[in-house]
Amino acid sequence: MASSSAAKMAAVEWLMGSPADVSDYIVLLWKAVRSYAIVPLLRFALYLCLVWSFLLFVEWSHMMILAALAKLMRNRHAKKYKWEPLKDDLEARSLDFPMVLVQIPIYNEIEVYKISIGAACRLSWPVDRLVVQVLDDSTDLVIKDKIEKECMRWASEGINIRYQLRDGRKGYKAGALKEGLKRDYVKECEYVAIFDADFQPEADFLRRAMPVLIHNPEVALVQARWRFVNADECFLTRMQEISLDFQFVIEQQGGSSIHAFFSFNGSGGVWRIGAIDEAGGWNERTTVEDMDLALRAGLMGWKFVFLGDIEVRSELPSTFKSYRSQQHRWSCGPANLFRKMVTGIAKNKDISLARKFYMIYNFFFIRKIVGTMFTFVFYCVVLPLVSLMPEVDYPKWGAIVATLTIATVNTSISTPRSFYLAIPWVLFENIMSFHRTKALIIGLFEAKRANEWIVTEKLGDAFEGKSRAELSAPKGPGQLKHLRERILPQELGVASFLFACGCYGVFYGHDRYYLYLFPQAIFFTIAGFGYFGTIIPSCPELS
Repeated sequence: MASSSAAKMAAVEWLMGSPADVSDYIVLLWKAVRSYAIVPLLRFALYLCLVWSFLLFVEWSHMMILAALAKLMRNRHAKKYKWEPLKDDLEARSLDFPMVLVQIPIYNEIEVYKISIGAACRLSWPVDRLVVQVLDDSTDLVIKDKIEKECMRWASEGINIRYQLRDGRKGYKAGALKEGLKRDYVKECEYVAIFDADFQPEADFLRRAMPVLIHNPEVALVQARWRFVNADECFLTRMQEISLDFQFVIEQQGGSSIHAFFSFNGSGGVWRIGAIDEAGGWNERTTVEDMDLALRAGLMGWKFVFLGDIEVRSELPSTFKSYRSQQHRWSCGPANLFRKMVTGIAKNKDISLARKFYMIYNFFFIRKIVGTMFTFVFYCVVLPLVSLMPEVDYPKWGAIVATLTIATVNTSISTPRSFYLAIPWVLFENIMSFHRTKALIIGLFEAKRANEWIVTEKLGDAFEGKSRAELSAPKGPGQLKHLRERILPQELGVASFLFACGCYGVFYGHDRYYLYLFPQAIFFTIAGFGYFGTIIPSCPELS
């Protein structure tokens, strides 16, 4: 053994000299790799992020201008589409009040099914001109029985409500909506309003929304704004409110007023059934069937109208697990749809070149691709690595000041009451960008989870009236399992990386990036231990 070790040492010394020479060689090798490979690659990533940042700033400015114009020219835009209130004239009722179908897709949502069914049945629309269709894909027999009894209760009060089942759950929500439109009684309906199981339209929803469709035959869709009944429940729901308010107040308001195109949000809207049929009907090829249908209808020249003054109450996911699942679907689906439709959009001959550009570049590339992954790639990968390498410089205003300014403006305009949460919102959005980036890659390459569909958990009033003791986490083995499910290794891994980069910056850095890295690491740590959102124990009502 001694002779073997001596032989190895002799071979090393013959190749690279003494042990001291070996360490010097490793240092020189590292310097060469760093200078000729790592630093150039990091500079390229930095310049790429700079380009992305500029493109996003231009798009942000574009959306802000459109939204401002839409607000300033509200009266002018209102004249663009004819709107007249519907008259309660018994003789003209068949003309003023067309047949409307209300679809409510449900899947094991025992906490909220009464909310949506009750709200739909209370709509102030002539009973003989309204059909409420409950599309129940539930697999739990107890839940199915309760939903059917609720439908029977409303039917006994004179509401034309239909309880529909189908074999299997093929196509998920898209499959349920598609199957619902095949029913014989639907042939009499001209329009369909769609509400998810947690949505609560006001009684006058149809009276305010329908005139736009009735008097403007070129309009295929009217979309109402969402409001959230549980926005103040926890930090997680406040963050979601800011993001979604920006989408409605800025993106959709501007897109509707100038381009007459935006994506259907999947709920809280009314479609012209003829437009759905002309566009090819519901398609389950991706997990964003609402966006898919909107794009196909938009490519055929149909117009969409966003009605920001009509609000529909709904529920935000209040657990971090359910929110992550929802964001996976909302990020993976658009990327997968872009992969499938970009060629068709480019070759379409029914719309203008400007509208094609808006769909491909503004709607998909900037918002759904670059906007999805930029904040994580830059703030959680490139910037921390730059802090380790002083030879790669970056202007501070672009790294921190510009982003915080934009975030503050966003929150001040879309959600004024939350303007002071601008910085926490940025830190939280960077965490979600991590999950969205993974989902984006899965969607673009159509990987294993590309068509994963997990229904977003709703809590409704499941815990109303329960004591703190009843809501406490389970004891014993159940408690250990509960803790394991909450720990997220990927988030903790990112937190450790950011913390290490911050520590290096404290002792060796010159740019004080650690002032950002440490707070971001804390946020990732909180997420890694599952402390964002409501902590829900395993309860019979939710199992």
